[in-house]
Amino acid sequence: MRGRLVHRTWEWNPALYAPARYRRACGYDALIPDALVGLEPTLPGEVAGAVSEAEKAIADLNGKAGPELAPLARLLLRTESIASSKVEGLQVDARTLARAEANQDTGRRVGPEAAEILSNIDAMQLAIEQASAAQGITAPSMVAVHSALMAHAPNREIAGRLRDSQNWIGGNDYNPCGADFVPPPPEEVGRLLDDLAVFCNDETLPPLVQAALAHAQFETIHPFADGNGRTGRALIQVILRRRGLAPDFVPPVSVILARDKDRYIRGLTFFREDRIAEWLETFAVAARRAADLAMRYTARVVELQQEWRDRLEKASKPRSDAAAWALIDVLPAHPVVTVPVAVAVTKRTKPAVTNGIDELERAGVLHRLSASARNRAWEAVGLLDLIVGLEAGAG
Repeated sequence: MRGRLVHRTWEWNPALYAPARYRRACGYDALIPDALVGLEPTLPGEVAGAVSEAEKAIADLNGKAGPELAPLARLLLRTESIASSKVEGLQVDARTLARAEANQDTGRRVGPEAAEILSNIDAMQLAIEQASAAQGITAPSMVAVHSALMAHAPNREIAGRLRDSQNWIGGNDYNPCGADFVPPPPEEVGRLLDDLAVFCNDETLPPLVQAALAHAQFETIHPFADGNGRTGRALIQVILRRRGLAPDFVPPVSVILARDKDRYIRGLTFFREDRIAEWLETFAVAARRAADLAMRYTARVVELQQEWRDRLEKASKPRSDAAAWALIDVLPAHPVVTVPVAVAVTKRTKPAVTNGIDELERAGVLHRLSASARNRAWEAVGLLDLIVGLEAGAG
């Protein structure tokens, strides 16, 4: 086991609103994990090979990046964020979420679950941006990601606050006795997060190994009352960006982890049992599959964009500097688009954008979602079908 167990007693609580057996005092063991700083895992040849293959796949994915593919980078980041939410049981289909995002952009209300997932996208974006700008990862920067992530959650009052009570995973809802796993007591959280931050800023280990170990340690610490999984998976992307392995394109690792949640949980258990090589192999295989999946789907989206250009050329032959062409360039990042968003992302005037949207609608590239003259939104034809496949991890 990577760490030591401390035995604690859950106090008797006759006032607890629960079946009588859960009000009684009981004992449980919490795990205080070993520090990560100084850890130098020994990797068997096959595990080292899996790590190397995964890092090459991620590097190849990013090697094709250029300014013209920036919208695809946002598409992959969006997909990673949504899949990370799905691991936690938040389920909103791609079309509903894309339309909710358009509603949010125009100031209209969206459902609570969609708002929470959209907040997760914002939190992932925040994490990546801060990783690029900050000098190092700190415990406060991890807390800041959690704060953004939980800003629209039903329990938003815990956003950005380290837990001050014992939490647990599995078992029952009333006490940690019989839980599948009990993280360290709350008084250990600050020290362990500081150690994790130091580890995240070291560059001794290969980037993928560092990301895997940091994520597993974060999930073991479980520093927040809720939102740990999503925050911990954001940390993966932060490290891959900081180490230069994924400077532009995020491999949607959570898509693969969500598809086989039992394997993911088993891998984290391997880490806690000091079976580090087995966890690293699990993580490397998921990362390799994520990069390969992203490569296939970015290629398919590029093909779809060319289909849109062909339709536009055939329908109206606009000038080379027309807003319609610029809109096609940015649509992958905005599968449902509004005029204000289109103006912001293309940096064109409102009349030019409105004219461009009309041209794309006539060409069959955009489909209007409502007949109302106010708060209109358009869906990019064919794009959401691809996104549904990507989010499902379909090959």
